[in-house]
Amino acid sequence: MTLEASGIVDPTVATEDVRVGRERPWWARPGLDAIDGRLVIAGVDAEAIAREQGTPLFVYHRRRFVENADRLSAALAGAGLRYRLRFALKANPDPRVLEVLRPLVGIDACSPGEVDRALECGWSAAEVSVTATNLSDRDFDAILGAAVHLNLDAVSQIERFGRRLAASGHPRRPIGLRINPGAGAGYNERLAYGGVRPTKFGIYADRVDEAVAAATRLGLSIDAIHVHAGSGWLADGLPAFEAALARVVVIARRLMAEGQPIVEINVGGGLGVPARADERPIDLDAYATVIARQLAGLDVVVGCEPGDYLAKDTAILLSEVVTVEERGGTTFVGLDVGWNVNCSHFIYGYAQELVICRAADAARTERVTVAGHINEAGDLFAEDYDLPPVAEGDIVALLNAGGYHQAMSSTHCLRPHAEALFLDR
Repeated sequence: MTLEASGIVDPTVATEDVRVGRERPWWARPGLDAIDGRLVIAGVDAEAIAREQGTPLFVYHRRRFVENADRLSAALAGAGLRYRLRFALKANPDPRVLEVLRPLVGIDACSPGEVDRALECGWSAAEVSVTATNLSDRDFDAILGAAVHLNLDAVSQIERFGRRLAASGHPRRPIGLRINPGAGAGYNERLAYGGVRPTKFGIYADRVDEAVAAATRLGLSIDAIHVHAGSGWLADGLPAFEAALARVVVIARRLMAEGQPIVEINVGGGLGVPARADERPIDLDAYATVIARQLAGLDVVVGCEPGDYLAKDTAILLSEVVTVEERGGTTFVGLDVGWNVNCSHFIYGYAQELVICRAADAARTERVTVAGHINEAGDLFAEDYDLPPVAEGDIVALLNAGGYHQAMSSTHCLRPHAEALFLDR
């Protein structure tokens, strides 16, 4: 639903900081702020939206997608890199999101369904890159007809792809290799996609020669090298990202010297967005400089495939407080939404920032645990968390709800999906 369709009138509230004696919230930015103590998104009062539309409700600020993409593009260009920016479609495949991103980015897809969605929404096959894992013969058959580029992440996948390609009658095409450097970066340990503990992603260094031999035997040249260090990493993860990239570049240089026609080094995505005031954002100029330093002297294009970085802070999730109750010395704040709609903390361990819409910049004087309405003990959004005084009936916004929330929603416990409203500033 768009603002026009909602019936909500845009009050065009000014976004200047008009507070007196109050510190601006750390999360405030163009299009999201506390105005006279109230949470405002894209010029519209957030609580008013919830009262009219109901909760739970995703509210998107579509202009933020553009701002995020422009900021990352500027950093890559500023470092002198030739680059292809692609959006990791799994972060948010809603066509109303893709409509805004279509002129700005290509697509990183990880399934036949995502390939279909990208083509349906106007991207050409040449603008779509597929990096997936454990693809079946059915998957390959579905993807082959689209003539999109594939980065393969296992020797057995190269074998299977070569067989399916030969059986299909489609002409041979170059492939990319997804490398696991045995090092990674992530918001937490389990979100690092490489490290001491082996993961399911990518071809390790000790099997690269085997992968190249399989590709050569099947008549498949290698035109791209891909790495994804992990998900959600922030400023303190940049050294680990560089260490992972350095290992992959060594492999890429060797394969190029051996005659493989590599034209792209794909650094994946994984750039995170701060969830709390004490988390430091990625310095995009420093990020681009790291890539330029590692790829120095290589005549290649840089593939960059963020999902969360482009989507995460574009939306809030509005919910109503339905319970405030002390249990065993802990005050529980219960919401009318659960992890089936917002799985960030439940699945990934991401911290959550919550804002009471009527008291967006008020002092946080109460220590609470915030819980959802799914009938499982782990359905928590924040534990031992500071909020302003909160009451049943309050509307609360969960920030950073634009990526991997709506896209991953389920009907667990037969709780419905949340609706979505799209605003344009």
